[in-house]
Amino acid sequence: MSEVLLLNGPNLGILGRREPEIYGTDTLADIERAVGEEVAGRGWRVVARQHDCEGEMIRTIQDSYETVGAIVNPGALMIAGWSLRDALANYPRPWLEVHLSNVWARESFRHDSVLAPLAAGVIVGLGALGYRLAARALVSTVS
Repeated sequence: MSEVLLLNGPNLGILGRREPEIYGTDTLADIERAVGEEVAGRGWRVVARQHDCEGEMIRTIQDSYETVGAIVNPGALMIAGWSLRDALANYPRPWLEVHLSNVWARESFRHDSVLAPLAAGVIVGLGALGYRLAARALVSTVS
């Protein structure tokens, strides 16, 4: 069975409790389940990982080259995660960057992503629905 990498970065392990007015009330388990529903029709399964450390995220990417694609919410590592960027540049499959909040409606330091230029697409500001949309995009993109 083919696998989709669902990779979440720092502070996303506490979704549902973390500033729900910004990030919503869905937990990471809720999001993982939703992505699984979206890709199941294609016969894919989700491999979900969450790391608060950039190095662990890099190792996960390097160990996931056989996946069909990835959905990545790097959290604040979008701003200065240069080594994460290098790992994603070498990832051989399409991947999408997702953010729960609209980063451009927030503090100015969140307005630039060092990762976005490498992504097949970027979805921001749609809450947990953004992950579902990213999963649909992967299903449509991967041949």
